[in-house]
Formats: sequence, structure tokens, C-alpha cells
Amino acid sequence: MLSDYLPILLMLGLATLFAVASIFIASKVGPFNPTPAKLAPYECGIVPERTPRERFPIKFYLIAMLFIIFDVEVIFFYPFAVIFRELGLFGLAEMGTFVFLLLVAYFYIWRAGGLDWEEEGSIRHSVSRMILERARPTERIGA
Repeated sequence: MLSDYLPILLMLGLATLFAVASIFIASKVGPFNPTPAKLAPYECGIVPERTPRERFPIKFYLIAMLFIIFDVEVIFFYPFAVIFRELGLFGLAEMGTFVFLLLVAYFYIWRAGGLDWEEEGSIRHSVSRMILERARPTERIGA
């Protein structure tokens, strides 16, 4: 059993050894002359206008996560399409329920502001507002 995987493990070990050796040799043999021009980020040959470590707004991540969730759910349509005739009416009802739940989730996200591009109506804004309201003490204990 191990003999079946031995060539793969040997190749993995050699590739790792080659990568580590290449990096080590290049750092020891190659010249290192840092200058401000060499350390500056390259931006099409012009002087950078802002710092390169700018954070992306959360709305990009929210839209990406929603896309991934709905994209993965669409993958479940393929097995249904392959065996559609074998499933019959029961399979059609199951997929109808699945599509209905997807639409309910989509409309919930839409109504909750998950697809709004503005800051005020977004889920992030409403969730952060809800967290702040819960974090505020309504009454002072012992005062």
C-alpha cells in the first residue's frame, strides 16, 4: 500500500527541497541593494497616490459571500437535471420546494438590505446598530 504512494511522496519531497534550496541560495548569492525606489510599490510607472494597504469595504465581502452561497446552491440543480425523468412528480415537488426556499432567502436578503450598495441600508449597518443598542445599558445597576 505504501509502495503505491512512494513515488508521489518522493516527488513531493523533491519539489519541497528544490523550492527551499532555490530560495536559500538566491538569498545568499544574489545582491541585496534596497533603495527607496526599489522598495516603492510599482503603479504603472507613476508615483502612488495613496498607501497600498487600503482596506476593502465590507460590502464587497458580503456580496462575494452571497454569491458563493447562491452559486453553491445552484450546483444542486445539476443532479436534478440529470435524473429528472426518474424522479417523477416527487422530484419535481422537491425541486420546487428547494427553489421556493432559495427565493425566500434571496428576498429576505434583498429586503434586509444585503444587496444595497449604500451604507445606511445595508445589513452591516443594521447589524452594527443592533449590536450597539444591545450593548448600551438600559439602566445603571447600583447607581
